[in-house]
Amino acid sequence: MSTERRVHVIDDDDAARDSLAFLFESADIAVATYPSAEAFLAVAPGLSDGCIVTDVRMPEINGIELLRRLKAKAITLPVIVITGHADIALAVEAMKSGAVDFMEKPFDDEAMLRAVRSAFARQGTTREQGQERAAIRQRLAALSNREQQVLEGLVAGHANKRIAHDLDISPRTVEIYRAHVMTKMGASSLSELVRMALVVGAAGDFAARDG
Repeated sequence: MSTERRVHVIDDDDAARDSLAFLFESADIAVATYPSAEAFLAVAPGLSDGCIVTDVRMPEINGIELLRRLKAKAITLPVIVITGHADIALAVEAMKSGAVDFMEKPFDDEAMLRAVRSAFARQGTTREQGQERAAIRQRLAALSNREQQVLEGLVAGHANKRIAHDLDISPRTVEIYRAHVMTKMGASSLSELVRMALVVGAAGDFAARDG
């Protein structure tokens, strides 16, 4: 085991938890696992380094409530939320509550490892975070009004059909705009796109824009 910072995996599904532990150990990343948010919160006050990977849907304390409790306890470990396809709105809520990223199931192993390493690197890098925000704002400024509207719908967790209905355009047209947004923003996945928008508070900004 290396001396890298530890990733704390929280999932009530034994198989999912063990699979993630194997992935991180295979990549020489120190890992600890917990069957519930309660189990993690029992040891969380003594932790000052590393990151958290948690499922968003868990009994008793879910991923959203976990984020709230971590904030209340002033525990600032970066949190990556795992979500199913139907839980995108929950994932967006999690990021608004402080999560740094979310991974949609089924996720690619390499994408998860990149997310964790990025979370590690994110700790204590205030200047780099400022540079990231500036770069994201520049990309947002290059979007057309319609592209901004589509992005707003995505950040809100809406499906293409809902966005199409709200904007009075076809779902196929939404798909085209969505592809343009992904390209202009340099995002390789929906989770990365949503994270970018939330990093700079774009969801709130869009509400004030003209259509």
